Amino acid sequence: MQLLFIADPLETFKITKDTTFAMMREAQRRGHTLAVCEPSHLAWRSGGRVHAQVRDVELTGRTDDWYTAGPLRQAALADFDAVLMRKDPPFDSEYFYATHLLEQAEREGARVFNKPRALRDHPEKLAIMEFAQFSAPTLVTRDAQAIRAFHAEHQDIILKPLDGMGGMGIFRVGPDGLNLGSITETLNRHGAQTVMVQKFLPEIVQGDKRVLLIGGEPVPYCLARIPQGSEVRGNLAAGGKGVAQPLSERDWDIARTLAPILHARGLLLVGVDVIGDCITEINVTSPTCFQEIHAQTGYDVARRFIDALEEAVVASPDR
Repeated sequence: MQLLFIADPLETFKITKDTTFAMMREAQRRGHTLAVCEPSHLAWRSGGRVHAQVRDVELTGRTDDWYTAGPLRQAALADFDAVLMRKDPPFDSEYFYATHLLEQAEREGARVFNKPRALRDHPEKLAIMEFAQFSAPTLVTRDAQAIRAFHAEHQDIILKPLDGMGGMGIFRVGPDGLNLGSITETLNRHGAQTVMVQKFLPEIVQGDKRVLLIGGEPVPYCLARIPQGSEVRGNLAAGGKGVAQPLSERDWDIARTLAPILHARGLLLVGVDVIGDCITEINVTSPTCFQEIHAQTGYDVARRFIDALEEAVVASPDR
């Protein structure tokens, strides 16, 4: 297969833990060819097909100069066997426009994973609201008074922006309510921006677990990202320690419920974040943790993913 990865610049990859790199490595091992571009390289001219300025890439197997890349060339997305959208959040207006270009490429015959419409339809924090049976008490609002009332009810709460990633912009406010007003003003920009507020889950000390769903099936291991020191965030980007572990009975219950629903909507790969018994996010843009789980358990998540990708391409209609 010819694969196109739409991602952040290769120069920014940390290949010892990057999930997109793990996908590329496994794909090349099987003989698939690789090309890369960034969302900014997508273009659509009236009367033509959606295309991009891409580079053909080959992995070297080394850790320093880990890839070689050919010259830029123009290619229609529909000419690839699969297009993998792996751009990291935030899901801003440019990401939104990229999904529309990718959806047009689908109409031209491209196979895009995850499906562009599904990316738009599943904002990573808001998506949990569909599955209230698995969620902690949660409020989504711009209203400062509603936030104060939620705090009065639950006493210990977490506030976060809807477009954050890697633990960015997450605040905890305890029973004393210290700085609640200031934090609310910072996050909701005096009522101009929507905020998510959740009851604090003390089980965070045991880790914020990333449960992976691939091709409508759960991966049997998750990565518990455990906060360090006085930090309340378990995100690896915020200094959390990643510990791979088998799924708990509750994790399996969550994963088996969500996996077929989300897969049917065009989401080949999903990362569900679980604290204690509750889901806190459903990550669909560029879920990670492949390499950490593989290194600690021996379970090859990248191999499982490329298996699912190959099956999805074979199962999709002819272009």
